[in-house]
Amino acid sequence: MHSIAVLSLKGGVGKSTVTLGLAGAAAARGLRTLVVDLDPQANATAALDTGEHEFTSGDVLADARAGIAADAITPTGWGPQVDVIAADRALEHRNVPEGRDSSLRLRVALSGLETRYDLVLVDSPPSLGELTRNALAAVDRALVVTEPGYFALQGAAQALDAVSVVRSAANLGLRPVGIVVNRVRSQHAEHAFRLTELREVYGSLVLDPVVPDRSCIQQAQGAGVAVQTWRTPAAREVSDVFDRLLTHVLAAR
Repeated sequence: MHSIAVLSLKGGVGKSTVTLGLAGAAAARGLRTLVVDLDPQANATAALDTGEHEFTSGDVLADARAGIAADAITPTGWGPQVDVIAADRALEHRNVPEGRDSSLRLRVALSGLETRYDLVLVDSPPSLGELTRNALAAVDRALVVTEPGYFALQGAAQALDAVSVVRSAANLGLRPVGIVVNRVRSQHAEHAFRLTELREVYGSLVLDPVVPDRSCIQQAQGAGVAVQTWRTPAAREVSDVFDRLLTHVLAAR
């Protein structure tokens, strides 16, 4: 089972969009995928069209017994390949330490799911609080999301620093799998400049292809479906991007 935390310490860069794009790409390949929504904004939960859910990721962290996460798994409207552990606003109350080994609560709760899923994607909130620490402590790889703006370099550096901190403190197996640059407009001079800047500093850690800025992404999310099922030329372009990014993520060691 591959497990990946998707993170950014700056809000509004499309972190949930990347999580959902990878989940849709995995489902298109027939991979059993679990999205764990640890962001109190619950954008991934809403886009996955979950309907009613009895338990949330907040309940999972509150209980934190070994394997208890299985009780919170909910089907999604994306079909049988994609499940979710949903988030809600109350999850924000879990963003502070809760006793000894607080950052390991999600890792313990997810134990036993290795045979049920091919891929687990954890959508973390845009801050280095206890929710993000739990996300990073529970996975093998971290995927950083940024956008090609003025703060891109600083945001990527902060996120990679967070990965390093959690790796040394709670998860020695954690590795950064790369930096995804989202919402790129190829004809925009500022975007081209920031992409060059990122690549000069981080080299091959900046993943290719970048995710283009396309309205079909928001349209699919608003309809509660994967962009891979949105039948437009732009959606096919975006779907190909996420499929190529998924190949890179799954091949990382």
